[in-house]
Parts: sequence; C-alpha cells; structure tokens
Amino acid sequence: MSTPYLVDEDNSGGNGIYPSHSPVAASNKRETSEAWKQFKKQKINGKEKAVCTFCNAKLVGGSNSGTSHLLNHIKICPMRKQNDIRQYTLPNNKTKDGNDTLEPYTFDPIVVRRKLAKIIILHEYPLRIVEHDGFREYSATLQPLFKPVSRNTIKRHIMQIYDVEKEKTISVLEANRSRISITTDMWTSSHQKKGFMAVIAHFIDDSWAMQSRILRFIYVPCPHTAETLCEALNDCLMDWNIDRKLSSITVDNCSTNKQMITSLLEKLNNSDLILNGTLFHMRCCAHILNLIVKDGLDVIGEGIERIRSSVLYWVATPKRIEKFEDTARQLNIPYSKRLVLDCPTRWNSTYFMLTIALLYKDVFARLSVREKQYKIEILGTDWRLAVILQDNLKLFYEVTEMFSGTKYPTTNVFFLYDCVIRLSLSDWLKSENEVIKEMAVKMIENFEKYWDVIHGVMAMATMLDPRYKMRLIEFYFPSIFGANYMTHLESIRKLCLDLVKEYELKFKSGDENSIHSNSSLASHLEMPDNSSKRDECLLSYDLFVSSDGPTHVKSEFDAYLEENVLPRTKDFDILVWWRANATKYPILAQIARDFLTIPVSSVASESAFSTCGRIVSPHRSRLHPDTLEALMCAQSWLWAERRGMKFINIISHLILNNNYYYCLFFLEKCSKAPTACDTSFQEENENVEEVCE
Repeated sequence: MSTPYLVDEDNSGGNGIYPSHSPVAASNKRETSEAWKQFKKQKINGKEKAVCTFCNAKLVGGSNSGTSHLLNHIKICPMRKQNDIRQYTLPNNKTKDGNDTLEPYTFDPIVVRRKLAKIIILHEYPLRIVEHDGFREYSATLQPLFKPVSRNTIKRHIMQIYDVEKEKTISVLEANRSRISITTDMWTSSHQKKGFMAVIAHFIDDSWAMQSRILRFIYVPCPHTAETLCEALNDCLMDWNIDRKLSSITVDNCSTNKQMITSLLEKLNNSDLILNGTLFHMRCCAHILNLIVKDGLDVIGEGIERIRSSVLYWVATPKRIEKFEDTARQLNIPYSKRLVLDCPTRWNSTYFMLTIALLYKDVFARLSVREKQYKIEILGTDWRLAVILQDNLKLFYEVTEMFSGTKYPTTNVFFLYDCVIRLSLSDWLKSENEVIKEMAVKMIENFEKYWDVIHGVMAMATMLDPRYKMRLIEFYFPSIFGANYMTHLESIRKLCLDLVKEYELKFKSGDENSIHSNSSLASHLEMPDNSSKRDECLLSYDLFVSSDGPTHVKSEFDAYLEENVLPRTKDFDILVWWRANATKYPILAQIARDFLTIPVSSVASESAFSTCGRIVSPHRSRLHPDTLEALMCAQSWLWAERRGMKFINIISHLILNNNYYYCLFFLEKCSKAPTACDTSFQEENENVEEVCE
C-alpha cells in the first residue's frame, strides 16, 4: 500500500487542490461541495479515495465521481453525532433597535480566518501561532469544523484586511474638514538592521475629538539622506491625497530633518499651506528640552560622578544588590525602588538616578564604612548638588511628560510652560552655587537659540485658549524681553491678524476644507428633501442676509479678545469649549481646530517604534517590510475603529433606554478624560451596563 497524501489548502495556495509535489494530478476546479467539509482526499493503491473524517469509511473520490454518494453517506454515518449544527446552535444577537434575536448559526471558515487575522493584528501575536500544536488543539476543541491554516494563509488575510482598512481610513481623511498635522521620524530595527519611516496623521474630527492614524510605516533603504527621506514622505502625502490639507509637520531637531522639510516645501504648493508655509516646520519640543538639559548637565561633569560610580558599583552583581537591600532594612529605610544607572544621552535617566539615590543617602554612608571593597566616598557637596538638580530638573521632567501627550491638545499650554522654564533658568543664574550658575548660562544660550523658531505656532495656540488669550503673552513678555517686549508683542498680534485674515478669505470663497461643519454657512442653508415653497423663500432671505458677508473678521477677533478670560480650572477642556462656541466664532473655531491638533513632540512616532520593536522580536526578524507595514498600520486603524464603534454602541444603548442624563455624563467624561476613556474601550470584559453605572 502506498503512502497516503493529504490535501493541504495552504501549501496549494488556498485553492483546495493537491500540492504541486503530490503524486495526484493537480486540478483547477475548486471543491465547493459541502461534502468535502466531512471528507479528506487520499490516494490509496493508486486510486483516489474520499475518507470520512468521522467513521474513516473510504469512498470513491475521483474528480469525475461526483459528491452525491458522499452527501448520502453523511446522512447515515454512524459516527456523526450532529446531522446539522444549525439545529443545535442558536446564538443570541442584538438588532439595531437593541432587541434580542435568535438566528441559526452557520459555520463560515473564511469569516473565522479573518477574525483570527484581526486578533493577530490587534494583539501582536506571531503569525506562526496558527501552526502551534496547542493552538490547533484548542481550535479543534472549540470548533471541530475549523480546518487549521498555515502562516502563509493567515498572512494573505492580514494583507486583505490592510487593503480594506486603508480604503476606510482614506475615506475618513477625505471627509474630514480640518487640516491634518503630521509627525514623522526614522527608526532602525536592531534585529533586521533596516530603516523605517513612520508617518502619523493627527486631526480633530467633526465632533471635536482628537484623532491619530498611522498612514505609512515605510522601509527606507540606505543612505538616509534628506533627499531620500523627502521623496518617501512626499510620496506618502501624495498617495493619501493630503498634501493640500496639511497644517504642519513635527520632526526631531536635526540637520537632516531640516533639509528634508526645506526640500518638501519646494515640492508642495505653498498657497495650500498656512501663511504660505511659514509655520509648516514644527520642531519636537521634547527633543529640544532634551538637548537643552543635556548640554546643561555636561557642564557639571564631575559634580555627580561619585554618585553615578556608587550606583554602578552596587548594581553590578546580584550579591551587591542583596547587600544593599539588607543594609537598607537594617536602617529601617523602605526599599521600594531599585537603584538605576543613568544613560549619558538621556537626561531624564539622570533625574531618576538622583531621585532614587537620594532616598538611600544613609545607606551609601553606612556601606562606605562597613565594606572594604567599596572605596567611593560621596561628599556632602555632592548630595547638596544632587538635591538642587533634582528640584530643578523636576520641572523639565513634568513639562516633557505634558508635551508627550497624544490624547489632548498640547500647543495651547506650550507657551505657558516655555515661559515658566525661561524664568526658572533666570532664577538659576541667581543661585549661590557656581556649578548651577554655569549650567544655567549654557541652558539659556540654547533656549534662546530655539525660542524664535517655534514661538509662532505656540503664540497663536495660546491666544485660542479662552483662559489665556493675549493676556498671558502680555503678562510674560515683559519678564522675558524686558523693555523691548512691545516689539515682540506687536509681532505676535500681527501674526494673529494675518492668520485670521487668511481664514476669512477662505471663508468667503466657500472653501469647504476651511469651513467647520458647525459654523459653515452652507450647513445652515441645507434644504430638506421635502422643503416647501415657504422654505425656499426663507432660503432666499438667508442668502440675502449672507450677501453682506459674515461678521468682519477683525470684529470677531476683537470680540473674542474683549471677553474676560475664563478662570483656570483643572478639568477645563478646550475642545469642548470650542465645540460649544463654534457658531459664535466660526472663523476662530476653524483656526482652533487646525492649530490645536498640532503635536509639539514626535512622541507618537516613538510610540509606533515601541510597537514595532515588539513585533520585530529576535524570533520574528525575517518579517517582510510590506508585512510589517500592514501589521503596524492595520493595528492603528482597527483600534481606532473599535473605539469609535464601542463609543457609538454605548451612546445608542443609553438613548434607546432614555438614559439621557447618563448619555450627557458619559460624553462629558470622555471629553475630559480621553486617555482613560480609550483604556476602558480596550478592556475585554467591559459591557454597556457597567459603563452606564
């Protein structure tokens, strides 16, 4: 008897035919009969047989034998317990109106494979999981009719999901009426040794909610010159058709990125950009703060070197770590945080190192007396310098954390914290410690270097915050610029007026991309399908009134500035305020929608690289760049879609049950705490009733 050959759909390209290396001749006809779900083809003694998966009966299985005899066998098979699985499975589904309904279940392997592909995308599982024995046993127990697939088959489904979700995302961006801000950065995989460019779009949708999507995760061959990066980025913008809707691009502050932006501006039509592209280049403020603080720490050099050397000594071996812990317990000092050694290029790691080392100041002193091999003595001046640095760097750390947010606007508070930092550095100059003075001089020098290149965007965004407006700028400028502050103040006023005038021209010209849906004149003049003659007359009246033009833009601007600033409250949400006042200030609302979406840091790109680092693990270093991009982008799009659908389902449930109070409460909660809301959306076991409570 010859060895039987089983049909493997995955090795045959998913067509349900014999593999190319099988002795059985390949057939171009797809086996679509329901009978083949219960039979497997085998070649026994040179003849094609159909073997029942339940009773192992061997029937004729040739291509010309038909399937009627196979279907008849299924009906009388003694080992087949379920004649029709739909008779036993009635899933409980909900209709659109919220009512329960019972429907017969039909197993569809294609749907199951797509769901499996989505799980792999969403939760970053390896593609090879479908070939693991444990997974296949679990799948067979859960659904015996599910046929195991290979990683190549699941990869094809992932690419199909990527194509479908890409079209959806393109439609979302095309329908969006506000400008789009871009963050981009380069990342080199430590396992693949390949360079990738992440391109992320940020925008505020029609409901005034912050949105972000990964557009591309592009493999960029070496060398990574400014021309190469510019070409890759420009191709992405053109492919997605957003080159005429851009507000700014946020990148790290390096010379290559600067040249890339310059080259990109030459390719784009400057008339499509805000103020002809003068505010197009946004430098990553978190990166700038890192450069400023790092240069300041380089000045102090040996000031904290003994603390760094001591930390290095006590974290070098497990035995020393245990000794350090035992000494802390003897001194009744809680060992709640482990010692950490800083990284020379990361100032925040130095801040963490000093913060934790100060907790165990007495432990270091005790060990210097008891341990003969530990010969590093930390002086009192070292600890005093560490305390000063900890207090001073705390401000930079908190500001960097705030700038790194992606779920809330950051441009409107950027100016405030920049001013606080600048004044703090001025106070450092008055310090009695010469090291701190020298450090402050170096940091102020770098601060002034970057101030002028970013203050335009932040000044406009500050003016759009009803808690600050121009009053905050008028308050801080005298302290920063001294007697010459009026010159800088007038330049800010001129920038704001020029920007408002530009938006006024677009408003009058009826540019639909520049008019917000809540404030657009067209949105107020839309006629219902069943409009009467009276409605048409009223429409003519509205057009007559609008012929005088909207409220003069300077009047709108002045009226906004003349209103008293709002009190500063912790739970204030600027997007909620502008959503409520979009009709009152239509032009300023559109400016706010375009400016508040601009991220002041490129942290979104860094977050994408963290995800990619998990996907491209040492065991998955052979992923093709196209597969990697599909996994990265599809994950971003699917999570955004799931958050939106769950949000809609919750609101629909509340409205259908007449819980309007809870509906308003939930909307307010989501608008004030979007980060927490996003987290709740991703919890697996959460249901609508729990959210309502």
